[in-house]
Amino acid sequence: MSQEDRPFIGINWGSSNFRAYLIAHNGSKIDEVSRPCGILGLTREGMEEQIELLNVQWPQARQIYASGMIGSNVGWVEAPYIQCPTSIDALSHQLTRTKMAGRDVAIVPGLTCDDASGQPDVLRGEELELFGLLMRPSSKAGSGHRTILLPGTHSKWVSMTGNSIEIFFTSMAGELFDRVTEKGILASIIDGPAKPGLWFSRGLGESWSSGRSLASLLFQARALVMRKKMEKADAASYLRGLLIGSELADAKARLAQFGTAAIEMVGNPLVASLYQAALDEMGLKSIIVSSDSACLAGFAALHQASFEAEAQ
Repeated sequence: MSQEDRPFIGINWGSSNFRAYLIAHNGSKIDEVSRPCGILGLTREGMEEQIELLNVQWPQARQIYASGMIGSNVGWVEAPYIQCPTSIDALSHQLTRTKMAGRDVAIVPGLTCDDASGQPDVLRGEELELFGLLMRPSSKAGSGHRTILLPGTHSKWVSMTGNSIEIFFTSMAGELFDRVTEKGILASIIDGPAKPGLWFSRGLGESWSSGRSLASLLFQARALVMRKKMEKADAASYLRGLLIGSELADAKARLAQFGTAAIEMVGNPLVASLYQAALDEMGLKSIIVSSDSACLAGFAALHQASFEAEAQ
């Protein structure tokens, strides 16, 4: 087997979790491992131990690429951010190459951008999912504008044109939901999960169009339960609706092409389904793509771009 044909490893290494793929030279997945071994819970020796386990399990792998918090200031080595607009080719030219457990590891840089007022934003780990979307058979890479949503604890809204990531912004709506429903005065009114339906739609509509502050609307949930105008079983749905509606209003205001084409989502299917229900309410089309397939395609694109850069 030639060096070019040997499989390679792609690692998505976050704060809480470690996921690694053994990937064939054609981009297909051969094997994968997932462990609750995020960067924040590991010493440097612990990080090397994870790489050594991969060495034993997949000795045939030629190259290791690692993205996510492994390249942050609390990771193995800090990989600088790349300024947007940027492409997969630019990413491949700015890998931070290092050694871990005796193996060459290429750490993927994060991305940064500035909004219209000059305020910065950053992402790290999601860049490969974004570029992976361009590899999908139905992709319109190189021919138009796309709006991408990576819903989660810290959702990323991304504007892409052709093969380039142009600009993005981050919403903490997911974390806010987790915080207010786990602790504090609103936690006492929660009895059941958030789901699409009447109260989700009501919350969505109020934060989208009422003009009231989100802080005021969130407390309204308590008042509705206290006055027996909403059941506790519906409170989580209402709160989710408020937060997602506020997030969608931000996206409409900040992304010039928002709503002009189907919004592509990559992430947890349960969370993505709530956003899809919200977009349906607004009359906007959306497509859900699995995180696994987007991540694999992104690593394959990076590997190809990196191989071509080395050959030059």
